[in-house]
Amino acid sequence: MSDSVRNIAILGSTGSVGRSTLDVVADAAGKLRIVGLTANASLAQLCQQCQHARPRWVVATDRAAAAGFDWSALPAGIELLRGQEGIEWLVARDDVDVVVSAIVGSAGLRGTWAALQAGKTVALANKETLVMAGPLIMELAGLDGAKILPVDSEHSAVFQALQAGNREQLNRVILTASGGPFLRHSKQQLSEVTVEEALAHPTWNMGPKITVDSATMMNKALEIIEARWLFDLAPDQITVVVHPQSIVHSMVEFVDGSVIAQLSPPDMRLPIQYALTYPERFSCPAPKLDLTGLLELSFEPPDVERFPALELGFEVARQGGTTGAVLNAANEAAVQGFLEGQLSFLEIVPACRSVLDHHDFDERPTLDQLIQLDAWARQEVTKWVCA
Repeated sequence: MSDSVRNIAILGSTGSVGRSTLDVVADAAGKLRIVGLTANASLAQLCQQCQHARPRWVVATDRAAAAGFDWSALPAGIELLRGQEGIEWLVARDDVDVVVSAIVGSAGLRGTWAALQAGKTVALANKETLVMAGPLIMELAGLDGAKILPVDSEHSAVFQALQAGNREQLNRVILTASGGPFLRHSKQQLSEVTVEEALAHPTWNMGPKITVDSATMMNKALEIIEARWLFDLAPDQITVVVHPQSIVHSMVEFVDGSVIAQLSPPDMRLPIQYALTYPERFSCPAPKLDLTGLLELSFEPPDVERFPALELGFEVARQGGTTGAVLNAANEAAVQGFLEGQLSFLEIVPACRSVLDHHDFDERPTLDQLIQLDAWARQEVTKWVCA
């Protein structure tokens, strides 16, 4: 890596990816520097992060929460900004080199959009951005020197493995899925799943929304859509296999039959660091893979009958247009309904299917249309919640 320091802004610093990014920067021996942090409502945690990271700017996106918060713990010399406008101002700064898009859900779309408009390198953890607006985002990323580097472990693995061959020699990508906590559950057992059980992921430590998505395998459905746009793939070039150990993060197969895989223990700090330092590598705080010990790697096809979310992912990847925004919004609302005890675990995916089937499809939507459909789909899910 060059002698120059890369200045990092983290959108969503109090979430799991944001916290891991701070760990990576703290361990980078001065090669990386935090210049901006943003949070929505976890403002006490944001102030604690500022005491260690010492950014130049912080953004509290929830104006009401910011107005009622005691900011006396915010270290002197840090400028406080508020609202979405604060994020857009931050990511456009000339002294911001890399923007980590780590806000969970559709709320992360506008910040990512603004960063790409400003020609920044975006380390993208917010898969919903590409699920909602893949063609628009990739078109934007092709302008003014902007760049997207994947942070999701699966897409980072594909990105790394693709460097083993020419892009035109790619046959397919193989996304791995842990299967979540209910891989061996029967339909009857799935019907009795509690919130506490759904939040107990066997290999990853993530926030509640992403953890539930992993349990339904909707997370993998969204990753299918993300991969379709990020790597310019045809949907039939994407395969999903279940790999419970979460050691092989994904693979690529070239036309000669060679399969290249990326392996590491399940820890987000490795793909985060690679996105921040690409194309160079240096020591990472994530644990190393011990190949001298007992290590079992198993793979199996997913059961789409018990986990129908995968079919939704492939369907949306094929159709494009407005389907991604509708599926994503419906899923966010349905997962929230489940977490609040208003929907059962097995109602999440059917609610998404129903909303997707009843929306007005548009093959070439604008960003405003996608945002309107996001609101519409959430409202439609309330019919399931209230049923």
